[in-house]
Amino acid sequence: MTRFSEIGIVSPVSRRVDRSKGNEDNMDMKELIRTVDLTKIYPSGEQPITALRDVNLVFTPGEFAGLVGPSGSGKTTLLNIVGSLDTPTSGSVEVLGGKIEKLSHKKAAELRNRHIGFIFQTFNLLPVYTVYENVEFPLLLLGMKAAARRKAVRDALAWVGLADREKSRPAQLSGGQSQRVAIARAVVKKPDLVLDDEPTANLDAENSHHILETMKAINRDLGTTFLFSTHDDKVIRHLRRKITLIDGRVAADETKTA
Repeated sequence: MTRFSEIGIVSPVSRRVDRSKGNEDNMDMKELIRTVDLTKIYPSGEQPITALRDVNLVFTPGEFAGLVGPSGSGKTTLLNIVGSLDTPTSGSVEVLGGKIEKLSHKKAAELRNRHIGFIFQTFNLLPVYTVYENVEFPLLLLGMKAAARRKAVRDALAWVGLADREKSRPAQLSGGQSQRVAIARAVVKKPDLVLDDEPTANLDAENSHHILETMKAINRDLGTTFLFSTHDDKVIRHLRRKITLIDGRVAADETKTA
């Protein structure tokens, strides 16, 4: 498998931080995400639903971490807030130096478009577009020129092993291939963060293994931070950090030692 460094893609972290010189920009790059007393409550008739309760977490660049726990524990809610798709009821969430709760709709969209990639369990590929066009779509939102888009898309497809399928449509792909297209689409813009919501839920064990190995290689070679929401043991085995949520609270925060 080709490494990103071999096809000219630079780590998003290294674009802002020269670790050899100890140089950092205006935000402390030891922190990519910080949540402070994060609480999320959804109105629901007479009995509101508390999805998250006083969550305090810090994530640093380059992590391969997961939010685990049973359905209804708050995993997806936390992922959505970090991804600026939702806002806290109280508390604070800081991503790349910006407070999610203070972002306008326009600024939240800019954060997602430029700095965050998303991978979903249902792939969410556009069925009328080719593989190439699906991966290209985030770059169109950024206004990237055609030649640069072409190189970025083909590099990303080569990375996930689908260089020969760029003209195929989603209906012609297997589940594993569809998820690899989703990965290519998520990383094509070289984001700082990729959020993965149950990415292996619809895949068998073999495809899940290949998908996770691809993500780990991207994390290693591109420096991209991956944050999962999952209760799948196939994913949990690969995590370097596991945060367990129960009833919206952090019940455990474990880091795997080498």
